[in-house]
Amino acid sequence: MYFDAFIHGFFICAGLIIAIGAQNAHVLRMGLTRQHVGLLVPICIASDALLIGLGVLGASALVTRWPAALEVATWAGAAFLLWYGINSLREAFRTRQLSLGGMPTPISRRKAVLLLLGFTYLNPHVYVDTIVLIGSLATQHAVEARISFWAGCVLASAVWFVLLGYGARWLAPLFNRPLSWRVLDGGIGVGMTLLAVRLVLH
Repeated sequence: MYFDAFIHGFFICAGLIIAIGAQNAHVLRMGLTRQHVGLLVPICIASDALLIGLGVLGASALVTRWPAALEVATWAGAAFLLWYGINSLREAFRTRQLSLGGMPTPISRRKAVLLLLGFTYLNPHVYVDTIVLIGSLATQHAVEARISFWAGCVLASAVWFVLLGYGARWLAPLFNRPLSWRVLDGGIGVGMTLLAVRLVLH
């Protein structure tokens, strides 16, 4: 274990993933409603481990050599985020979708997983952050130290998603009223729509 590389990987990954983006917002929502958290959190961690691992192994060079692939991913990701953002805004104004106690209508395990996979693999920012950015930072370390760097990144991802998914229940009392869910859905809707626009413009 190369401790310096491990710590570097941990803080680099922590700094990148601790932001309420599309993936994190979905996990937060599922954590608040206590739906499928035990399934979604491992998928998030495994996805980060896979993508960061590809970056550490040198896949960043392949991504930069194929800008057309990144452009296709950008448009697909923008369309997906725009679709989800519009749906969230609609939910924010749809009182009939709220069940007893103000909790939203539960979603199936399949839908929860498909949404998570979409937020993860249809978002080009994920590839830029994990494969390109983290992958390039890994090259600052010797080849034999890069596994430690990768392990630090994966630990940061695991800590974050466990806290986000399972810690969300402590916020549950704030969401006992329909108004709270409307605010959350509205915020997510605006955020996802802005992300989609930003992807297209940049």
